[in-house]
Amino acid sequence: MPRKLYIRTWGCQMNVYDSDRMASLLAHHGYERTDRVEEADLVVLNTCHIREKAAEKVYSELGRLARLREERRRRGEDMLLAVAGCVAQAEGELVAERAPAVDIVVGPQAYHRLPELLARRARQRGAVIDTDFPPESKFDELPREVAAGGPSAFLTIQEGCDKFCTFCVVPYTRGAETSRPAAAVLAEARRLVATGAREIVLLGQNVNAWHGEGPDGRTWNLARLIRALAEIDGLARIRYTTSHPRDMDAELVRVHGEVEALMPWLHLPVQSGSDRVLAAMNRRYTADDYRRIVDALRTARPDLALSSDFIVGFPGEREEDHEATLRLVEEIGFAQAYSFKYSPRPGTPGSVMPKQVPDAVKSRRLAELQALLDSQQRAFNAATVGRTVPVLFERPGRHPGQMVGRTPWMQAVVVEEAGVRVGDLVPVAITEYHPHSLGGRPVRPH
Repeated sequence: MPRKLYIRTWGCQMNVYDSDRMASLLAHHGYERTDRVEEADLVVLNTCHIREKAAEKVYSELGRLARLREERRRRGEDMLLAVAGCVAQAEGELVAERAPAVDIVVGPQAYHRLPELLARRARQRGAVIDTDFPPESKFDELPREVAAGGPSAFLTIQEGCDKFCTFCVVPYTRGAETSRPAAAVLAEARRLVATGAREIVLLGQNVNAWHGEGPDGRTWNLARLIRALAEIDGLARIRYTTSHPRDMDAELVRVHGEVEALMPWLHLPVQSGSDRVLAAMNRRYTADDYRRIVDALRTARPDLALSSDFIVGFPGEREEDHEATLRLVEEIGFAQAYSFKYSPRPGTPGSVMPKQVPDAVKSRRLAELQALLDSQQRAFNAATVGRTVPVLFERPGRHPGQMVGRTPWMQAVVVEEAGVRVGDLVPVAITEYHPHSLGGRPVRPH
């Protein structure tokens, strides 16, 4: 009988990718993935440490799982609990201290050693902890056979960060910037396409900092990699996330105008419109630098839509800094954005900075920013009504008879099935819009 594996994932797309690779790895050791935690022999919580509430949710879930395990033990069964990802890396032994039921704590750079950690746990009492940054690449140790989970697939090409923004834990949890070789990326992309992927999303903490060894022995940049990916038969769409403005070079900008498969959608976090706050964040660009990058991108690809990240209430943020952020948003216009109140993370410079902004002020500023961003997203969606746009269908809808796909600009589109199947790339006439989705009808089901 195969053992049952349950994985719960928090956080970024890279964690989703990592969870799928952990499941693939453990399948070689007799584990079959399940959606029912009650029947799991091994539960893996793949965690995020970006904000304090994310970490606390993990400990709350561990408390619930400890009670579930006791119920199973009373029935003569057992359940192993593993904490993976960035909370595991950042807090290490503290995880086992706060949650004694945990059997394994493994950082994001060591999850390829999970089978070894499970064997160690079977031989000893207490939690097994591995938060090292091993010399071997985890990608070299993972099973080669990888299948796409649908028409859109994630592919990690870069990990870690050398930027050391003062609010961020990523350099401490993911380590220094590393890039996978181009040949390994292209090989995985071909396998994904062969198993049904029509869109590939390239992932990295600073994905546009990717500089990998090319098949020719030279160092390639992201622009060169995108051009090579676009030559893969059957790959219709390419995206990449998350980018840093400092790594948006001229060649990458040109690729947006020259490679048809590269979608006209870019997530380019700015965080603040105030130069003073950007300097305190150690972002190493100015608001005008960001404006110039956006101008160059829109010159290369006039239909480019932008997404971004914003942090409100960073230590020392004044009212005029907040107003500068609102002006930047008004000037640039974003199709979609993520915005949050600043949350101090232990061990980061920002957490000990003076002039922490009161929560009530942060809440008011966040509400003002989100109102502006939401109005821009509604306007962007409304402007799509009356157009016919290509939609890649990804899954059935919430209600019977519906299918859901995405436009090149990442907008969710809901249609009645009308012969459309998962994986079809179909022109859709957009007939209505909602705050976070569009409605339409297929013009020519393929």
